[in-house]
Amino acid sequence: MSTHTDDRARTGFAAVYGTHDPTAVDYEHLRAVSDGMVPFGTTAGTTITEIGPDRAVVEIPATPDVTNHMGTVHAGALFTAADIAGAAAFVGAAAARLDTIARLVLRGADASYRKPALGRIRAVATVDERELRTILAADHDERFELSGKALLLDDADVVVAKFTFDYVVDTVFPAPANDKDS
Repeated sequence: MSTHTDDRARTGFAAVYGTHDPTAVDYEHLRAVSDGMVPFGTTAGTTITEIGPDRAVVEIPATPDVTNHMGTVHAGALFTAADIAGAAAFVGAAAARLDTIARLVLRGADASYRKPALGRIRAVATVDERELRTILAADHDERFELSGKALLLDDADVVVAKFTFDYVVDTVFPAPANDKDS
């Protein structure tokens, strides 16, 4: 039986999203809040353009600030966009239960750079649905593993890079209230 109650103080990820209502998910609100959460993403010029229940999209602009000495988008910028997209995909997929998520931590990643990344790049990320269902069904504090992936596409929808991610997700539930009369 879950110890989740509607009147408890917001914890974990839900505390970050403020007015987030898990019964009527506002994905635009999640996107707007998430977009400002990672200062390095702002430095790298990334923008979260979409968060939904199935995926998230992050864009890298076509600016000289994110290129390397060869004029292609720097691998670090590509990784940053993929990383942020993966975390945003988790937020969207777990939106209704964000109050049970204490943390999402990237444990490992694999990158495959396929083609020169030129111009505006979009990172489209998803998380493993089966693993996510297990996390969302949790009713006590527990640590889970979660897999994610991101495809990075140029404006012609050519895949320029692929990433896979291994995350650790910790759930958190408050201690049951003491029902004794004083």
